Amino acid sequence: MSYLTKITTNIYSIGAFSAIAGIMFGFDIGSNSGVIGTKQYQDFFNNPDSVLQGGINGALSAGCFVGALIAGFFADRYSRKFTLIGASAVFIIGSVFQAACNGVPLLCVGRVLNGLSVGVTSMVVPLYQSEIAPKEIRGRIVAVQQWAITWGIMISFWIQYGSQFINNTAAFRIPWGIQGVPAIILTCGMWFFPHSPRWLADKGRIDEAIKVLADIHGDGDPNHPRVLVEVEEIQAIIHFDKEIASHRYTDLLKPGMIYRVSLGVCLQIWQQLTGMNIIMFYVVFLFQQAGIGDSQEATLVSSGVSYVINVVMTVPAILFVDKWGRRPTMIIGALLMSIFLWVVGGVLATGEWSINPDSGKWVVDLHNKSKADGVVACIYLFVASFATTWGPLGWIYPAEIYPLRVRAMAVSLSTASNWLFNWVLNFVVPLLMERIHYGLYLLFAAFNFLMALHVFIAYPETKGYTLEEMDIVFEHNPRKKIPRDVMDKWIEERGLHRVQHDSKPGSFAEKKEDLTHEESA
Repeated sequence: MSYLTKITTNIYSIGAFSAIAGIMFGFDIGSNSGVIGTKQYQDFFNNPDSVLQGGINGALSAGCFVGALIAGFFADRYSRKFTLIGASAVFIIGSVFQAACNGVPLLCVGRVLNGLSVGVTSMVVPLYQSEIAPKEIRGRIVAVQQWAITWGIMISFWIQYGSQFINNTAAFRIPWGIQGVPAIILTCGMWFFPHSPRWLADKGRIDEAIKVLADIHGDGDPNHPRVLVEVEEIQAIIHFDKEIASHRYTDLLKPGMIYRVSLGVCLQIWQQLTGMNIIMFYVVFLFQQAGIGDSQEATLVSSGVSYVINVVMTVPAILFVDKWGRRPTMIIGALLMSIFLWVVGGVLATGEWSINPDSGKWVVDLHNKSKADGVVACIYLFVASFATTWGPLGWIYPAEIYPLRVRAMAVSLSTASNWLFNWVLNFVVPLLMERIHYGLYLLFAAFNFLMALHVFIAYPETKGYTLEEMDIVFEHNPRKKIPRDVMDKWIEERGLHRVQHDSKPGSFAEKKEDLTHEESA
């Protein structure tokens, strides 16, 4: 086996390389969030007001919404792999347009193109990762996508921080141009990585699917116990879907399935309503509004620390999300974020609000450095809570709860809902910062409490189940583990194991049980 083959068939390499799309996403957010607070940007674009700035920022989200909606069709038709390559090529074009822009119109065109790309990749990457990864580390592999996003945000922000000292338009053109570099790497390198084995099997290319599974899960051995189990599971579920269930997108509206769709859509909406993406995007304006930092440089440094925290605190989620479980992680994370935002809003409410005569924007005088430090500390703790919980879970959970026949379209719909609310918030948050001031943070605090309640009531635990077992998970909606006898009965009904007629050694249930014991040891 060549060195290149070892890399392209290693599950961690596959997950990490596809997550470069997350760096693209992060680069676009980080470069723009830092740029909009600089004098060079404000001068070149004639000090855009809150409505125009919301429109510029919203152009990315609008493109993301459309990209996420159409991604399901391309992912099913042309494969997860080729869709990812095509979207990366579009991102390169968008980055060139932004770096070369001569005004707001071309800038918005570039951001829309980048948005189309990010919308597609933000849906396809978690889907591809979840279909490649074994159940024991599926959460970890998909969480790498969120970690890549945080790296992209942080790196691009500090690139922008260095570029601010250039006293011309290169201060924002350099960050916008550099963001195309990850897209070039992904476009060129993704050709060497495998297709999703579940997509191959669904298209009738079962021999290729077996080879991919053997390479990534069996050290090249098609007779490896894990490979045999996965192939039998996948084939049985595809047979069940084609012979008994239908293969139409209208299935998304059927009883039972629409409940799963609603969970995926609501989870992505809740991820936006945590307030994290907006706080990260407008963190420079937020600190300026609170009077934190006595210069552009100091404000950018204070803001940049939040990006570093975001990267560092995503690591515990990658390492432990498959041990903690999905439900407790989301509930605890939402409650912590709610507490920190209540504190931020409460502290800002004690200050004196007035209009800055130079910028024409509302600012607050807290009259006390300790209060300002408290706001910064709570923002940092809020970022840390999100990074460890809802950041990765927002991508993990929707990618693993749907059956193969509608998985791409369902994940596409849930991701589109994320970007729709991102687009709405990009428009309204600059206005709310000016109109309701500290009330904005209290509003997001309330949203976080409500999402913790919603997860507790409605969301089943999915940790430790294969993608093919999600049907029974949602039949029983468990808070904990499904009993073994219930799982065996469901397996029998799907034709994977016949209790009365297939009790000979080597049957599927026995192979799976043996494999489970082996992995536990």
